[in-house]
Amino acid sequence: MNQDSNHYMAEEPIGRLMLRFSIPCIMSLLVSALYNIVDQIFIGRGVGFLGNGATNVVFPVTIIALALSLLVGDGCAAFLSICQGRMDGEQAHKSVGNAVGIITASAILLTLVFAVFRDRILVGFGATANNMGYAREYFSCLIIGIPFFMFTNSMNSIIRADGSPQFAMGSTLIGCFINVILDPIAIFVLGWGMKGAALATITGQIVSALLAVYYLARAKSFRLKKSSFIPDTAILKHILPLGISSFLTQISIVVIMAVMNNVLVIYGAQSKYGADIPLTVVGIVMKVFQIVISIVVGIAAGSQPIVGYNYGAGHWHRVKSIFRTMMMAEFCVGLISMICFEAFPLQIINLFGSEDGLYNEFAVLAFRIFLGGIVLCCIQKSCSIFLQSIGRPTLSMMLSLFRDFILSVPLTLILPRLSGVTMTLYSGPIADVVSFGAAVLFMYRILRELDRLEDSAGEPADIQGNIRSLEKAGC
Repeated sequence: MNQDSNHYMAEEPIGRLMLRFSIPCIMSLLVSALYNIVDQIFIGRGVGFLGNGATNVVFPVTIIALALSLLVGDGCAAFLSICQGRMDGEQAHKSVGNAVGIITASAILLTLVFAVFRDRILVGFGATANNMGYAREYFSCLIIGIPFFMFTNSMNSIIRADGSPQFAMGSTLIGCFINVILDPIAIFVLGWGMKGAALATITGQIVSALLAVYYLARAKSFRLKKSSFIPDTAILKHILPLGISSFLTQISIVVIMAVMNNVLVIYGAQSKYGADIPLTVVGIVMKVFQIVISIVVGIAAGSQPIVGYNYGAGHWHRVKSIFRTMMMAEFCVGLISMICFEAFPLQIINLFGSEDGLYNEFAVLAFRIFLGGIVLCCIQKSCSIFLQSIGRPTLSMMLSLFRDFILSVPLTLILPRLSGVTMTLYSGPIADVVSFGAAVLFMYRILRELDRLEDSAGEPADIQGNIRSLEKAGC
């Protein structure tokens, strides 16, 4: 590894570096989220709200695939950045080769599981008798593209860590552009409906995956060899824990949606809204929420190579400065999002097709209540990724688990028993408030340890000893 290849990570102004890495990362993640949004907009206008309900039932399947992609990709990216800071070229190329192998095998296995258990999966995610036919059609076609989708998202994290965020963004944008062009042709011109939307998505995913393969053969900071692909359990033990926070951030959406969808169907059927309106509306709200989270994760994950390099190089003051800048950016994203959701919920929901009064009434409630704590959620999730960036997977995992599993799932099950289907919506803001408090306590502890390391050392020669002292402190 060229020792000077990434020196700018330690010298260039933080704001400029974050813009350089985060904007392409945001765009890449936004495009991934928009694949589903674009399908839903065209399906809503070409098929109707039952078609939208079907995409909401299938949506968790793509999130499962994305979660596994980020487990491997973000974990490898974080480890690669730390290797770059330590000038360890041997570990760098082996980590990427192992990541390629494990994500390819995982993608094929996951596709087979989805194909075999299709109907059970759809019922588990809340499919109703009214939208089951649409869901089957969409699901059966969409899973063909799962291996390409997973490979692209996993490799894009590594490409960004290699110092090429613009390439990662460009390859994903090209795939999304193809999807946007083909969607209306397949749905409206050819009349293929749900199947057409899925085939348009798959085509874009294949092109993006081929571009990722092209890049890996021409990477900057590593060169893949035959030995890179030899399975190495020691390497995987480094990679996978560092990606666990990204995995949990995504998989939590799957768990919450599975629980939420079933609760909405049960309690919605007992209300004036019926089962299909709450199911469809909350699915749309979750996808809009995913857009905000894509920006939040994009800022934090885009900063990950910068944080990892400076942490590996022992530049503690710079690590803290990056954290402060990141928190300010995440707060602004959350605040703007909250204003939009509180002030313009009807305008947002109408992008997905105009429906009747009850549909719009529930949509306004869903945006204003469920996403009411979005500012706190943005900060909490970025703290989790920062912990991942400095090689603290246990704390990162604990923070993700606390909000998304320990709080959100029980609240979703308990609250509707108190006052019906609308009470379910309060699970979001309650979880956000409590988990934000936990994030503050976690980060206070980490920042104090970084202060001590800065005061006691400061020379790169002491890096390993400093890192060990942080680990012994239990952080």
